[in-house]
Amino acid sequence: MRECVTRVSRFSPGPSSELNPTLLAGWPLQTLNILFLGKSYTKGAAMRLPGRARLGFYPLPPPEAERIRRFFVFPDKPCSALDPCVGDGAAFTQIASDQKVLRYGVELDAGRAQQSRTKGIEVIHGNCFDVQSPVESFSLIYLNPPYDFEISEEKSQRMEKLFLEHVYRWLKPGGILVLVVPAKRIADCAVLLSRHLRDTRVYRLTEAECVRYGQVAVFGVRRTRQERDRLRDEEIIEAQLWLASVEREVQKLSPLPPQPDHLYTAPPSGPVRLVHRGLPLDLIEDLLPKSSAYRQASAVLFAQQADVTGRPLTPLHGGHVGLLCTAGMLNGIFGDGEMRHIAHWQSIKLVDRSEEEEDGKTIIREKERFSNELTLVFCAGEITSLK
Repeated sequence: MRECVTRVSRFSPGPSSELNPTLLAGWPLQTLNILFLGKSYTKGAAMRLPGRARLGFYPLPPPEAERIRRFFVFPDKPCSALDPCVGDGAAFTQIASDQKVLRYGVELDAGRAQQSRTKGIEVIHGNCFDVQSPVESFSLIYLNPPYDFEISEEKSQRMEKLFLEHVYRWLKPGGILVLVVPAKRIADCAVLLSRHLRDTRVYRLTEAECVRYGQVAVFGVRRTRQERDRLRDEEIIEAQLWLASVEREVQKLSPLPPQPDHLYTAPPSGPVRLVHRGLPLDLIEDLLPKSSAYRQASAVLFAQQADVTGRPLTPLHGGHVGLLCTAGMLNGIFGDGEMRHIAHWQSIKLVDRSEEEEDGKTIIREKERFSNELTLVFCAGEITSLK
């Protein structure tokens, strides 16, 4: 059993309205965030394994997508729109539903990429970071990236920031950006948003799934080069501080209204040619089992499940049966008729958390322990977990 102790100092920053942005020009945003919000915005929990198994796909609920759509005025001429994490395309189809809109998307999952194609979206199946596009090509970019850290040998950055840095150059000056992320991740993107976007508005999303992840929608229009050159340092710092404070004041944000309180007009744009420079993932997946190196490594990577058979020397009592169950040696199919089911035992790790006050500081103690979980899958489709 391991004990982890974390000490958290109490710090009460003053109201941001009393700050003088002129005095803070040139300060890094991370330093400002630590000073005035009392923490570093780079810390956070990584995505759980079930989320990574679905490649971070948590689609925007249709009612929120419909509200976002009402903020846009599309031109009579054709214009191009992009979703770099298009998923199954349902939300993007609603948001860019005008007949003149040319819809483009990028999706890592083959099945969802095919679903998007059936909705009239031109989709590239692959990693967005392996896709190249001419700069200043799109009139609208809708970005709802995975909420996770990258895995890197040098440093780990938030995926929300990396996706934004990769695709914002593809947006035309005057083009519209819609960014859907958890409120606590706005600070990671604040430097880029404050320098390159104007008419920025942030709304709190109110659907149940959005509230669960604390999601907000950020609207903005990309500045022209001349507009960026005219920006003063005080204006940039003030915008960064406001964006960095969104996490703390998320409940004070206006909810995304059913009827827009501001309209964003998309500029016209022609067709765009996206180029994928990455590896053909589907082809590699199909050819991998035929590789001799893979066959040799599979014996080490994928252990064969133990098959235990035989009759015990003496009758088993309850303790013996419990040990066999928790060891996974009694997994299988049991029962008859409607009660026929698959039983699967597994060990799970639990964390007990407690807090104590000491010398004006909060001491957080975490103790890990292991328990057992039984999952039953019945023939009727019902799934039950016993812990």
